[in-house]
Amino acid sequence: MGAAAFYDLCVIGGGVNGSGIARDAAGRGFSVALAEKDDLASGTSSRSTKLVHGGLRYLEMLEFRMVRDALEERETLLAIAPHLVEPLRFIVPVLPGGRPAWMLRLGLFLYDHLGARRRLPGAGALDLRRAPEGAALKPGLRQAFTYWDCRVDDSRLVVLNARDAADRGADVLSRTEVLRAWADGRDWRILLRDRRTGAEREIGARLLVNAAGPWVGQVARAALERPEPRLRLVRGSHIVTRKLFEGDAAFLFQNGDGRVVFAIPWQDDFTLVGTTDVDHSGAPEDAAIGADEIAYLCAAASGFLARRVTPADVVWSFSGVRPLHDDGDVAASRASRDYEIEERRIAGAPLLSVLGGKLTAYRRVAEQVVDRAAAILGARGAAWTGVAALPGGDLPNGDVDAFSGALAASHPFLSGAEARRLARAYGTLCRGILAGARRRADLGRDFGLGLSEAEVEHLTTREWARTAEDILWRRSKLGLRASPEQAAALDAFLAGEGR
Repeated sequence: MGAAAFYDLCVIGGGVNGSGIARDAAGRGFSVALAEKDDLASGTSSRSTKLVHGGLRYLEMLEFRMVRDALEERETLLAIAPHLVEPLRFIVPVLPGGRPAWMLRLGLFLYDHLGARRRLPGAGALDLRRAPEGAALKPGLRQAFTYWDCRVDDSRLVVLNARDAADRGADVLSRTEVLRAWADGRDWRILLRDRRTGAEREIGARLLVNAAGPWVGQVARAALERPEPRLRLVRGSHIVTRKLFEGDAAFLFQNGDGRVVFAIPWQDDFTLVGTTDVDHSGAPEDAAIGADEIAYLCAAASGFLARRVTPADVVWSFSGVRPLHDDGDVAASRASRDYEIEERRIAGAPLLSVLGGKLTAYRRVAEQVVDRAAAILGARGAAWTGVAALPGGDLPNGDVDAFSGALAASHPFLSGAEARRLARAYGTLCRGILAGARRRADLGRDFGLGLSEAEVEHLTTREWARTAEDILWRRSKLGLRASPEQAAALDAFLAGEGR
């Protein structure tokens, strides 16, 4: 049976690494297929701590190169995705018996200077007895340090990388499982199954890239019939509560076990607390937070905040499995977050596998994978993703707040909160969603929560959304506020009822 289509690269995995690789390769002139067995970003890439950061705590592990690279990527992502990546101030209370002030000061000095910081303010000291942020904390805490990192809408980062890949010619195949891949001379033949219809088809590729995240071993074993690479699966869990404190700053708490826990203002009315580090056994898709993890995170937050946090305060939780390169470290929290790109030939056909890595480093990982691909397949275009804006990121002066204000002014039927949400989610792409609308009714059916039929149409035709879960939890976080009735009505609409 001849292959119906033939590509330079077939990328397995529609998380942040896979979508980033597809974008980079398509932009360099390679033909690309990206296969994801579920929805884009349905795994680890939508279950992160939502940060673009260098990883301050990794300085203690002497991971200076990894931190430096991540800090440089933080600057790059701020420039190319100003709608998705937002500066965020962190406060680190000094805890009696914890890391001493001199150590924190030294670590923050290194953090400020390792990565050519250009867009963010530097670190500083804070007197919690006088600063308004101190009101959120227990009275005995007097001193703190501050520094800056960024938060990010992780799942939208994935989707917009995939969107740009498709705009540059890639075939993005969501809900398409790779059943088997085998060498055919120097090339690959790949059997795919559409998980919605059950239909199977075969494609060919010159190079196969396994970027399946925590499923990379499963792909190697089941689809490639190869030994699994040496990976350590670590579960990171988070809880979400109603807003625990006022203000826009986040907190980094030094827990008594030597780990750190973040408490981050999120989605205006909520606080995100995380993360845990627990070795995970079993299928990555079965990852779920345990009662012990919930108790751990509540206790960590309660140890610093003036307000006690209990499991009853948790309105949502999520868990993701990090595919870490197994370096033999005993503690899951100390396992390296660095990445490795493994290159092999299977019966003459080239295979690249991405092992480990952090959300922040995805663009650099993708660039290095495509550099390897160019060496194997023959160079095409030069590296380019470090300077080209992601879709919607071409904001005037990179100022999302100014863009949001202009959007509200030109569309007075939008509330300020609605304009901010659209600007942050879509950047300049929201002009297409709102095109020609002079009143709310022009956007079609109103699903509540500021979600219109015009936006749903954009998400289904341009962003591969198929279900209410795709829209309410990955393309947005409106699920935090949606009622079961609203979710059911959206699902019914997507299924064709009421159209």
